[in-house]
Amino acid sequence: MKEINLNMLKMNNKYLYTFILTWLIAASVKLYAQQLTKISDLVYIQKAEPIELIGYGLVTGLERTGDRVTSGQSANFTVQSISNMLENFGINVDPSGLRTRNVAAVMVTARLDPFSASGSRLNVTISSLGDASSLQGGVLLLTPLIEPNSKTVYANAQGPIIVGGVSANNESGGSIRVNQSLTGTIPNGAIVNKSMNLNLSLDESLKLVLRNPNYTNARSMAEVVNARFDQELANILHAGLVEVNWPDSLIDESMMNIFTSILLEESVAVENDARVVINERTGTIVAGGNVIIDQVMIAHGNLRISTTQVPVVSQPNALGAGETVVLNIPQTQVSEDVAESIMLNPETTVTELSTQLNSLNLSPRDIISIFQSLDRAGVLRGELIVL
Repeated sequence: MKEINLNMLKMNNKYLYTFILTWLIAASVKLYAQQLTKISDLVYIQKAEPIELIGYGLVTGLERTGDRVTSGQSANFTVQSISNMLENFGINVDPSGLRTRNVAAVMVTARLDPFSASGSRLNVTISSLGDASSLQGGVLLLTPLIEPNSKTVYANAQGPIIVGGVSANNESGGSIRVNQSLTGTIPNGAIVNKSMNLNLSLDESLKLVLRNPNYTNARSMAEVVNARFDQELANILHAGLVEVNWPDSLIDESMMNIFTSILLEESVAVENDARVVINERTGTIVAGGNVIIDQVMIAHGNLRISTTQVPVVSQPNALGAGETVVLNIPQTQVSEDVAESIMLNPETTVTELSTQLNSLNLSPRDIISIFQSLDRAGVLRGELIVL
């Protein structure tokens, strides 16, 4: 009898181990699909949204790639801006005599977080406004950044620009460009000099706006908040908005701030959306491993068109009255590669697609075109975002 019980116990243990192993595998798969993320990384507080700042400034230190002014035409605002800036330093100049090849007029933008304190720093984006050919190597001069509606200055930007491309020209008319060189960034390039001074109020509930609206994530967030405070405080208004009522125990703003900080530190199991993000300026592609592609055949070939200026010397006859001149004769060459094709099986992941595309030695621009075509064909199971 003891031997029978021992065998039964061994069989029960075997089934128990199998059950535990199966549960662990299922749990690990679920955790892989759902990542734990802090609520503060998923939402921002309604009426405390970031605001967009904008400014107009000058970039100096360019190597003859700035705005051009010829016969009073083109970027006259650049000349006027330089003249006004020099007058602020007590230098009076005739705008008609200024040359601007080392200067470019630009628009400067930044995003201000509502709780950024005075003295904190912001990332800055710069884009050319005139006809400059490149901002590479330039330095942005001190530029006030305003909120467009109120015209209030919240920050000042200044510093050397980082561009994602290279552009070069020569005197014969030839040029080469790699990626976009008319836009750039200055990491931590702006200093906040005025905060927004937003305060929470017991008269209004706390509304959390999801950065990426999703009903599943909104429900998970509400469940975590209610479980954390052991009260039914959170309600889902829609996929992008969760309302949190203040507990009755809160009596002042200090306690509200503590409650909010505890709430935002809670972690939620979120589902990551399937996305492919493309930056056409730099040729960068970022795709999540959960992006799935349906069965499809891809054939891709390259068409290249290049134009060059070939110098040709025109020599007059020995007894002629003409002069020797050098002419630039344009020559255009067109070449097309033989299209190579690949066949994708159903449920192909973006990782598998990347491996096959790499075997074709395609450039980032070619891969961008392929992803755009896959999206238009309706076989890309995910959102395509083009920056």
